[in-house]
Amino acid sequence: MPGKYYVLKEQAVPEVLLKVVAAKKLLDKGKVTSVNEAAEAVGISRSSFYKYKEDIFEFHENARGRTINLSFEIEDEPGLLSDVLRIIAETRANILTIHQSVPINSVAALSISIQVLESTGDISEMVTLLEHHRGVRRVKLLAQE
Repeated sequence: MPGKYYVLKEQAVPEVLLKVVAAKKLLDKGKVTSVNEAAEAVGISRSSFYKYKEDIFEFHENARGRTINLSFEIEDEPGLLSDVLRIIAETRANILTIHQSVPINSVAALSISIQVLESTGDISEMVTLLEHHRGVRRVKLLAQE
């Protein structure tokens, strides 16, 4: 039976899991040579590392080659859709579909499907940029195929 996947913001993830991700990064970048060194460097036990290492990863690590659907609420402001698309383009994700509703009370619903390529940058950073962009009220990850 395949497992379920959840997408959480960093502040909702237990500290031990974040430390496992940090230890994996140290190993991947060659900054340490053993699991023992990595676990010690981030302040977790080796058993915690081994218990969770296959189950925790940063979102962008598992997104390559997938389609991601994003839902937005954006203000009806000239150039705002262009700004959103530019942020996505700068991340080097492939935009597959765009749908924007007619604005109601100066707010439009927007949905964008993107394909994450090998060359695509950090999707988490892209979502953070979108969330903090002036005129973007909400960004939500709807589905990952």
